[in-house]
Order: sequence, then structure tokens, then C-alpha cells
Amino acid sequence: MLMNTTRVVVAGAGPVGLITALGLARAGVAVTVLERESAIVSSPRAMVYHSGVIGGLDRLGLLGDALRTGVKAGSLDFLAYRTGERISMNVDVLAGHEPYPYNLHLGQDKLAAIALEHLRRLPGTEVRFDTTVTGLAQDSEGVTLTVASGGESTELRAGWVVGADGAGSAVRRLLGLDFEGMTWPERFVATNVRFDYGAHGFADANMVLDPEYGAIIARIDHDGLWRCTFSEDSSLPLEDLRQRIDAYFAETLPGDRKYELVHYSPYKMHQRAATTFRAGRVVLAGDAAHVTNPSGGLGLTSGLFDSYVLSEALAAVALGQAEDDVLDLYADERRAAFLDQASPRAIGFKQLVFHCADPAQLEQALTGLRAAASDVAVQREQLKVSEPLATPSLLGRD
Repeated sequence: MLMNTTRVVVAGAGPVGLITALGLARAGVAVTVLERESAIVSSPRAMVYHSGVIGGLDRLGLLGDALRTGVKAGSLDFLAYRTGERISMNVDVLAGHEPYPYNLHLGQDKLAAIALEHLRRLPGTEVRFDTTVTGLAQDSEGVTLTVASGGESTELRAGWVVGADGAGSAVRRLLGLDFEGMTWPERFVATNVRFDYGAHGFADANMVLDPEYGAIIARIDHDGLWRCTFSEDSSLPLEDLRQRIDAYFAETLPGDRKYELVHYSPYKMHQRAATTFRAGRVVLAGDAAHVTNPSGGLGLTSGLFDSYVLSEALAAVALGQAEDDVLDLYADERRAAFLDQASPRAIGFKQLVFHCADPAQLEQALTGLRAAASDVAVQREQLKVSEPLATPSLLGRD
């Protein structure tokens, strides 16, 4: 039987939650977004969007604002720290083969803010900050959420719920779903710094390969702000982190090494996925469903691919235009895309950048990169890194 439900509640006002809500609202579904924080979280996190996800931003009307705020990035370098060898690739080789032959660099908080602005323009939408999901119960007609805000607890009724509330997802925990996988013994330290990397030959995006000083460095904006993410042992005390950041830059920065540390954020890294991405009338997306180390920029990329296909499918279900078993397809295919594609690729990038202690293995990797850099066709295929992570529309399949 086709189901005609009403409002969808999205837990989480990160980019995946807000973009899912925007897709639903643009299709005519009433949406409420719940966020436990008081505002969009601004700590340094994901910021690289591969060419394959940019089309979805364009379809949702976000791309113009995103390009005005972020960086249209066209270059990627691999730098062997100890030898100084630099291998360059140019995303422009995708021109004529991809509709968006560039990557986008934009802090995920900036993308979330853009999506929030667009969402609030649409009728039937509501966004509640300082609101925590504390209870969840389902029946044949919908979902009852218990939410806490301002010291009071109330109930909220919805036809469907999307859990997009991050790796520590309250929705996932309330469903009793395991988050299977592993946690890395290292932590990442993401820093936003003002330093003119470009004047020292750095590309828009850079992978610095070294077991001690490995890093991922990328231009954030056109006003001198860059992201430098490095790795350290997670057992090191956080109270000394600022001193270790200064020591890292004292060792690795070229030139006069004068820089301004604008923001920094340490965080654990995981390779995990929920046992299922659907439980009745609740579906998971983004980090609530799966988390990966951010090497290669495949975490938020995967989450956006979740959002694009889920918002279309769930809107059709909520509006009575599709059977709800299309959400089983979503759950199965997006979980497989993460486990079979995104997670292994991110592990590969992490090993290349931060675990290249074996000279023979490093030379083998560099040989492959040199070959790609010298052959446009090979380089083009290497740069289509996000394509295998995508899922085509789930609607209208036989």
C-alpha cells in the first residue's frame, strides 16, 4: 500500500542533515530539523568536495553561493617530504569529460550555513537549535520523538525520521544499532592557518607523504586561509597540543615560518558503519551511518551522496508516490558503497600519506603517481575518485 505521511524530522544540522532537509522541502515535504548545538558547529572538519558531488549542489541551487564563498580548486600535488619530489595533477583534465571539472574547497560549516539559509526560505520548514533527541518510539503510522530543549521535555510526531546527527548519533543509539568497525590509534589535528603556502609552490590541494610529518594541506579561501591536517599518537595529552602544533609548523613550514593559527581541532579517526541504515521509519545518513578517516576527502563526499539519493526517495515515499521498500534499497546500496568503496579508498590514502615508512613501498606508490601525472588519460581516471561512491536514483527501477 502506498503511504501518504506528513512531516519528516531530520536530526542533525550539519551539511548532510540540512541538505537532506533541503531536498525534501524542495520536493514539497514538510521538514523539521533538530540540532543539539546552539548554532552550526564551526570547528575545522571536512572541506574538500570532489567533482562528482558538485552536480548535486547545483541541482539544489547551492552551487552559486558555494563558489562565491569557497575555492574552485584545480590542482593536486603529492609531495615526498624527505626528498622534496613533487608530483602534480591538474583537475582541468576532466574538462569535456565531467560537467564540473574542478573540486570545491569550502569548510563544511560554511556549506551548512548556505544550506540553512536556502532551507529557511521554503514553506513548511522549521529548524530548532539547542534541541536534543532523548527518546524514539515507532508504530505503523509514524515516529514519536522525545526531545529536550530549554530544560523541558516534549514529544514530537513525524511520519519519518532521518538520523544525520553525527558519529555519536543519538538516533542510532536509540535504535540500538551497533556501529561496527575500528578506531585508529592516531588522532588527526585539523588546523586553519594563515600562511602563504601558495607562494612556496603549493597547489590548491596537497598530500605531503611522510610517516612523521605527513599532512594534507589545502587552500580554504582566497584570503590566505589554509587547512593543514597532520597526525599524532592519540595517547599524547591534549593539554600540550598547542605546543605540539607550534613544533610541527616550526619543522615543516617553508620560508620564514611565520603563521597565524586561526583554529584547531583534534579528533579521533574511525572506520565504522551501522549494522543497517534503516530501521522501520528511521533512516541514517552521513556520519550517523558511517565514518571514515578523512584522508582523500571521502567522508563528507559519501554523506552528500547519501543525502542526494535519500531525499529524492524519501520525498517520494512521504508524498505517496513510491513504496517504502525503496528505503531498503537506499540502506543496502549506501552501506555497500561505503564498505566496498569509500572506506577502503580512505584507508589507502591514509596509508600513503601517513604510513609510508617502507622506502620500497613509497617508491612503488610514487612510480604509480608519476605515471598518472605523465598520462592524461590515466590522470583523468585517478581524479574520478568519487564516482564509485555515488548511487543512481532509486526511483523507477524494475
